[in-house]
Amino acid sequence: MRFAKPLLVAFVLGSMVALPAHAEFDVASLKQSIETSFESEYPKLDALYKDIHAHPEIAFQEEKTAARLAAEMRAIGFEVTEKVGKTGLVALYKNGDGPTIMVRTELDALPMEEKTGLPYASRDKTIWQERETFVAHSCGHDMASWVGTAKTLVGLKDQWKGTLMFIAQPAEEVVAGARAMLADGLFTRFPKPDAGFALHSGAFPYGYVSYTVGVRSSNADGLYIKFKGRGGHGAAPQATIDPVMMASRFVVDVQSVISREKDPTEFGVVSIGSLHAGTTANIISDESVLLGTIRTFKPDVRAKMHDGIERTAKAVAAMANAPAPDIRITEGTKAVVNDAAVVATAEKVLNAAFGDKFRTAPPVTASEDFSEYIYAGVPSMFFNIGVYDPEHVAAARNGDPPLPGNHSPLFAPVPKPTIQTGVTAMTLAVLSAFDQRAKGH
Repeated sequence: MRFAKPLLVAFVLGSMVALPAHAEFDVASLKQSIETSFESEYPKLDALYKDIHAHPEIAFQEEKTAARLAAEMRAIGFEVTEKVGKTGLVALYKNGDGPTIMVRTELDALPMEEKTGLPYASRDKTIWQERETFVAHSCGHDMASWVGTAKTLVGLKDQWKGTLMFIAQPAEEVVAGARAMLADGLFTRFPKPDAGFALHSGAFPYGYVSYTVGVRSSNADGLYIKFKGRGGHGAAPQATIDPVMMASRFVVDVQSVISREKDPTEFGVVSIGSLHAGTTANIISDESVLLGTIRTFKPDVRAKMHDGIERTAKAVAAMANAPAPDIRITEGTKAVVNDAAVVATAEKVLNAAFGDKFRTAPPVTASEDFSEYIYAGVPSMFFNIGVYDPEHVAAARNGDPPLPGNHSPLFAPVPKPTIQTGVTAMTLAVLSAFDQRAKGH
């Protein structure tokens, strides 16, 4: 497949030499050239990846991680502003008149222990919610490919005009960092992007890229319910109103909202992750507290589920002749919805570059606060790259134990091919956006 101006490049011994502007280019040749350059840069990216992996930081504590990335971006030639949204950073590279294209990476890790046994596995600890915990990058972080993409695009600066806006966002794992950056003037202190991109990794073969047109991830809402009872002796329950019984009934009955009220063809999940009540075996407590998560794709399904959850909680309390429960449903983040036009432009290039390894996929049920930039008015594309040896993935599909997914203590991407796919795919996607807007579309 051929693409019109102005994106032909050649690499000579790892250096980038621009060919005349307005020449057509072959996507396959461009991909090969990017990957040749990647080989020369990879030792630095590998060191960056393993250092950050070994020393992770949780939400809004990512000071060392952000400082490391700021130094990397300044060395490439970006103008860097730190401490945007507390620990985030914004890196700009201005290259004449043209659109602003944003690329986001996420900074924070998870409060969990890594058990991969890798030489660069994290053993770091921190304080999280008033307790000491291990910290691990056990999800889809893409900081090394983010830096690699920045380096590649600067090397190709004769082939595009406009502004690169690379942002490093804190607190994605608690879906709070995007809002913090926006509240701190991300799109007022800095240019508002004409298009945005982000990627995430997943437990499928490296070298593969998956994407979706439209909804890519779920809405996320938090659930808090306190059932109020009357405490007493465990041997005399008739003299009490048992909040553990109410909580237990609710955990079961709320699933009828999913199975009987929601359209079975639409996605919706209510999961209770925490239930606390009482202090010892022979005392019926006077209250119980549940914490949960609500995930949906569509606004109407979201509203129906919120209503059903509240009705079920109130009904459970009424059946027990208990006071009305305290119910709080808090909005976490909205679904990521990929822009059809941005996807269509990138799709042509990525399909030519990756062939049958570039595939559509159904929306994922996890959530991502990259959606905050989309709802702030930035048409965007969020896509995923694989992390595991294709032979191991095939073996797992044929009966071997399943490979660990995101948020598993055993999640262990294969660094080089994963980072290479990220750099190649993101570079091509960004170039496609510059090219399309240069044509006036």
